[in-house]
Amino acid sequence: MLTSFNRIIDKARNSFSFFFLLTIFLLLQNFLSFAQNKQLTFNQVYLFGEPRILKPVPRLMGWFDSNQYLLQKRDASTSAIVKVDAKTGEESILLDFKTINSNLDDAELTAEENIGITKDYTGLLFYDNNDLFFYSIPRNKVTRLTENEDEEVNPLLSPDGKMVAFTRNKDLYVVDVESAKETRLTDDASDVVYNGYASWVYMEEIIGRSLNYRAFWWAPNSEMIAFLRFDDTPVPKFPLINYSSVHGDLEWEHYPKPGDANPIVKMGVAHINTNKVIWIDEDEKADQYTAWPFWAPDSKEMFYQVLNRDQNDLQVLSANPETGKNRLVYQEKNKTWVEFFEDIHILKNNKGFILRSELDGWRHLYHYDMNGKLKKQLTKGDWNASKIVFVDEENEKIFFEANKDNKIETQLYVVDFGGKRITRLTKITGTHSSTISPNGKYFYDTYSNINTPAKLDLLDEDGNLIRNIGDRKSKLYDEYKVGKVETFTIKTSDGLELPAMWVLPPEFDKTKKYPVLFSVYGGPGGTDVTNSYSVYLDRYFISQNDIIFFVVDHRGSAYFGKKGKDYLYRNLGKWEINDYIQAAKWLKTKTFVDTTKIGITGGSYGGYLTCMALTLGADYFTHGLAEYSVTDWALYDNVYTERYMDLPSENKEGYKFGSAMTHASNYKGLLRLTHGTLDDNCHMQNTLQLVDKLTNLNKHFELMIYPNERHGVGFPKWVHAQTEYVQFWFKNFLGKDFVKE
Repeated sequence: MLTSFNRIIDKARNSFSFFFLLTIFLLLQNFLSFAQNKQLTFNQVYLFGEPRILKPVPRLMGWFDSNQYLLQKRDASTSAIVKVDAKTGEESILLDFKTINSNLDDAELTAEENIGITKDYTGLLFYDNNDLFFYSIPRNKVTRLTENEDEEVNPLLSPDGKMVAFTRNKDLYVVDVESAKETRLTDDASDVVYNGYASWVYMEEIIGRSLNYRAFWWAPNSEMIAFLRFDDTPVPKFPLINYSSVHGDLEWEHYPKPGDANPIVKMGVAHINTNKVIWIDEDEKADQYTAWPFWAPDSKEMFYQVLNRDQNDLQVLSANPETGKNRLVYQEKNKTWVEFFEDIHILKNNKGFILRSELDGWRHLYHYDMNGKLKKQLTKGDWNASKIVFVDEENEKIFFEANKDNKIETQLYVVDFGGKRITRLTKITGTHSSTISPNGKYFYDTYSNINTPAKLDLLDEDGNLIRNIGDRKSKLYDEYKVGKVETFTIKTSDGLELPAMWVLPPEFDKTKKYPVLFSVYGGPGGTDVTNSYSVYLDRYFISQNDIIFFVVDHRGSAYFGKKGKDYLYRNLGKWEINDYIQAAKWLKTKTFVDTTKIGITGGSYGGYLTCMALTLGADYFTHGLAEYSVTDWALYDNVYTERYMDLPSENKEGYKFGSAMTHASNYKGLLRLTHGTLDDNCHMQNTLQLVDKLTNLNKHFELMIYPNERHGVGFPKWVHAQTEYVQFWFKNFLGKDFVKE
């Protein structure tokens, strides 16, 4: 537009109209400058309010078949799941929610609120008023599946869509979706015994929070369910107190600290047709962890894993679900620790399995036969295969994500079963997440980089663009002048190149002095620095207020492989702070850094490192805001802690050095501690013990307690927590109060 305008000016240069046009030009320049210099508001960033500079991309729901992907459409005229032809873009409705809703009126259900859809898209599962309902589309019939005062937890459709499994009062049940006949598969649950429902430490550290305590897995043939039975009798209890009532309410949590006894766990297979449970042969007295079953495609074998208490000897076993007899398939040992495999892919027709292991020091793909004999290491190098995306067994290809070509990026690759050729399919710099069609002919890909919000593209098997499907960048985005994001590395004294990133203020001036805010999580094997766009706009809000937002990964991150992570073995806290100090020293060499204002903030493990930075690293970090922190590893759960630190009796010096209390006498900056009173993960005990130490030492600090909040702070207290977060940095870095817009 401005180029065309300049041509007009040239023609009018010798006429009176030139001055008129020049005036218009200057006004236009001023308008454009103003339009591109808006600042983000507190409400936009921390309360996710309007106006939005980012918009959601279309919601894709996987592939319907080899040529059609599924799109969920919701607008004024349409509410449906739509099939989209990958080649032509032609759309056809698969499930019309508006039509279905007209048939659900009497049941007071809405199709959009379904909690499960059968694989053939003929039935919808609902949870309403504490009960389960199933709607059959072909029969246009709603069936009430349960009518019970007690809650059905984690309802999950069987692969054939004919049954729903769930737990109730910690026992395992199934119900037939057509007849509503309910079958109770276990009957010995109690206050300490749970079937198909995880003990807390398993949920948190082994199975994962994403499963919401679910500890059962359907067989592909829909005739069996593998499940874990937990007995928390030997596990010590920890008190959590809700202070809302006059006398308070006490909540007991079975929570094993380092060195404590674990729940007694065993693996069972419930046979639906005979209502019989087959227990897998195991030594129930062995001090070990049992988890992560994977079914063979024909349901004739159930693979599961056993990890010893030291967490350095992992076995993959195959069990006969009819007899419970097992056999050793694969074993992996390490002098430090081994982690459970969460994505074993069992091939059809007894062709073996694909494993993603750190066996050679980096996470790579391996092909084993069904007896655990290595057929081929498929990938190799000083990089990590981070995810198996899809295994195309017919064409013998494995699609996977990795940082092969750039340490801080994730790209999509494909390798054949022979491991002879690795081909990169995504071409744009950044971080990618892809979903492959069943025959590998197409894939859709969500990607972003540090300066570009996410886009969603459809590509062919060679990575050629077919069409763009979505873009998170809204029309308003370019009206805002956000800080400049740059990635680089910082060299340590022993030669490691630490990945780092900062966001410089929009009007960055090298002659000025800027405070620096470290943002950290920093847990072993994590990655804080990535070439991706952050949808949480905090970093831009901080930088637009003349604070450099800074992130760096230490040697124990995933970027340095198992060798890097092993630095942390028996030494949590030591090397993380060592590397953060080296980053702080590097920053202090920059003339534009205010060396009197080097701050750090983080939650959970990041809270721990913040506490350590203000104590162990007190000579380098001046301010810290630590949220729901661990402060002493003797206070955290045993599975996570012992993986890295061993038992307290075996590593007394490591536990002592890794405690923020040990270094509290060094503290001299300003630390603000926040914690929720009902935190079930990092107990508030952590913060209170550090408070006890600091007050005994007569140290000045700040403390904010959030009543009845768990691990983190939710709404409505979130507003207060974020306001106080911003106020802390404004007051201490900028010397002024934060005033909301």
